[in-house]
Amino acid sequence: MSTQSNSAPTPALPWQPGTTPLMLAPMQGLTNHGLRGLFCDWVKPEVVFTEFIRVRPGSKRPLSEVDHDEASHRHSVIPLVVQLIGRDSEALVAAAVAAQAAGAEHLNINLGCPYGRMNLGSAGGALLKDPTGLAERLTGLRRVIRGSFSVKVRSGYDDPEQIFGLLPLFEACGVDYLVIHPRTVVQKYAGRADHRITARLVAATSLPVIANGDVTTTAEGLALLAESGAAGLMLGRGAIRDPLIFQRLRGLAPAEPDRAERAAEIRYYISELTERYRPIFRGEAQVLIKVKTVLAMLSLDPDFGRPVRKMLRCHALPSLLELLESLR
Repeated sequence: MSTQSNSAPTPALPWQPGTTPLMLAPMQGLTNHGLRGLFCDWVKPEVVFTEFIRVRPGSKRPLSEVDHDEASHRHSVIPLVVQLIGRDSEALVAAAVAAQAAGAEHLNINLGCPYGRMNLGSAGGALLKDPTGLAERLTGLRRVIRGSFSVKVRSGYDDPEQIFGLLPLFEACGVDYLVIHPRTVVQKYAGRADHRITARLVAATSLPVIANGDVTTTAEGLALLAESGAAGLMLGRGAIRDPLIFQRLRGLAPAEPDRAERAAEIRYYISELTERYRPIFRGEAQVLIKVKTVLAMLSLDPDFGRPVRKMLRCHALPSLLELLESLR
């Protein structure tokens, strides 16, 4: 599958027209600019997202220094989407303006996070409980967002059919595209993402729909695109476990690597990520913690789960890297 094009991008969307974008999902604690930079240089997603930026009401600074840094760390070629999460309309608008001042060209609001209050009041997926308030927030954001504006959304708060009632709201508020994770908020990550909902959503709207959820293999990704008609895929846990899934979906890497190829991928991935983390995080102890966050996603690998779990027990970065180098 070819997803590359030499044509100019449509201003309203962060991907090239006539292509099938493969996106790196926003993942809290993972998709910092060090990891995003590695993915952009190595496996070249069409679009990458920041971790969500927490927007707190009443803050004197719409973006923290760290959030400002993340919003401004764009790759020279691959578009970056800055994701916001919050409930206060005025604070969200201020954060959107500040992110654009930092260089953000594309913004997204998180309407799917299922975990607790996050010190924000009810935000993320909880906003789906109040469609009227949601419309006001989206309309306010659309007024100030100059580039593309998208939502990453669950199929509903507790009703998987809710998304179909929300479609007119999204269209009326000027949302440019949807990223759908077809589970409910209360479901969290239980069961399987129901991509029959994705296919119905594609048929029900003229907005581009990006499919997200439970794509961990090349076969799953290609089948989802074919069966749903989605405009593209967003890859999260599957991409963190196997960055080359982007190239596998394009037919530029083996769909199912052999043991030696997979070992080489993991060695390069973790060693390169370690070097990119050194100037970002203070000291080897912090680098070790961040590298382990990524390795934890590889701990269930059918071939390398045991050595990866051994790396996770290391108390010093040199010990981890020594085990990594011996991976075959």
